[in-house]
Amino acid sequence: MDACRKAVLGRLVAADLGYGDPCGRPSGPSPDGSPAAGASASTRPRSCLTTGVSQALGLLAQALRADGVSTVGVEDPGSLGVRQHLDNWRLTTVPIPVDAAGVRVDELAASGVPAVMLTPAHQFPTGAVLDGERRRQLAAWTRTGGLVIEDDYDAEHRYDRPPVPALRATLPERVCYAGSVSKLLAPALRIGWLLVPRRYRDAVVAAKRNADLGNAVLPQLVLGELITSGAFERQLRLLRQRHVRRRDAMTAALARHLPEATVHGAAAGLHLMVTLDGDVVDTELAAAALARGVKVQPLSWHCLRPLPPRPGASATRPTPRRPSTRESRPSPPCGGVAAVVTPGAARPSAHRPAGRRRPADHRRPRPPRRWPPRPPSAHGPSSSPSAAAASPRCNSVRPSPRPGPSRNRQLSANSSYA
Repeated sequence: MDACRKAVLGRLVAADLGYGDPCGRPSGPSPDGSPAAGASASTRPRSCLTTGVSQALGLLAQALRADGVSTVGVEDPGSLGVRQHLDNWRLTTVPIPVDAAGVRVDELAASGVPAVMLTPAHQFPTGAVLDGERRRQLAAWTRTGGLVIEDDYDAEHRYDRPPVPALRATLPERVCYAGSVSKLLAPALRIGWLLVPRRYRDAVVAAKRNADLGNAVLPQLVLGELITSGAFERQLRLLRQRHVRRRDAMTAALARHLPEATVHGAAAGLHLMVTLDGDVVDTELAAAALARGVKVQPLSWHCLRPLPPRPGASATRPTPRRPSTRESRPSPPCGGVAAVVTPGAARPSAHRPAGRRRPADHRRPRPPRRWPPRPPSAHGPSSSPSAAAASPRCNSVRPSPRPGPSRNRQLSANSSYA
């Protein structure tokens, strides 16, 4: 990173530090489905650099409202943070059920919404991948006038399955595509991208200009240098190796200490969903885990509608090995307790070397913990390695209260591997 920064600084001239294109510098990174080498402005139509997916949603919401779209379908369960961003821009969100094959397109068509927000590469929080049949159904739905907002969430963090093509690759005029480098490099860089169909480009560019006149120049140029020098690809390989080790450690620990649990979405991504059978309140289970230094998110936070109970359902024992790409598809996340877990998301005291732990009688008393815990902040998880992990797409504030305790018995455990 330092070498790239020095190389960029050595090439800067005074004109580079002036106001530029609000969509990003031509010599910066090109958002074309994933970060790629820079290109001229003429070869990058309908793309706009943003300060992350959150800003991309805000820009797109303004363009959609100007086009008469005020209702958007969202995955259920789906990211609480995404719903709150859309609500903040006065878009009404309608829940669309998700199962092991991804979003239910038949339910989407029946809902009558003109647009839908999806995470097809690795659905949050279930970890489901939108399969081929659902993709064909979705393409047919867009031909009737539907619009897809595709969040390329966790697309690069794959371990035991081949890459999944972006929906935009086959439906460029019916898909708005958003992504960021927050989970590849660091959220503090605040670099993301948004690609929109031709009819929304002018509105998105105007919204970006009015928002901030464009992203900071230096991070764009440094990221472009990282990509063209090959350092970005090396960083991605390093992250995959690190995340696989932590994922394996987490699934092995679950198999050893919680053999009745079922793990979902382990083949990719930065979080796992764990389901249990039994009459357990997910928020109470999350509180018990937090008291022991593990931060998980109750799945009820991310559900607009209560999930039906699954009485008597059997759970399979997760194995410590890496899941095979031929592994059978996990069962739909309904019933049992579900949690989103992040490997390595323990409090600092959990990492104290053996032999240096003070006797229990002499430990410093900790302040009482607050419960229910607050959902992740609107600015995403902490970058500290010892911080309890928050879901990468759960940047949110406290959800509105639900009547009565949640007994969908699913807990969503989100693990940050960084």
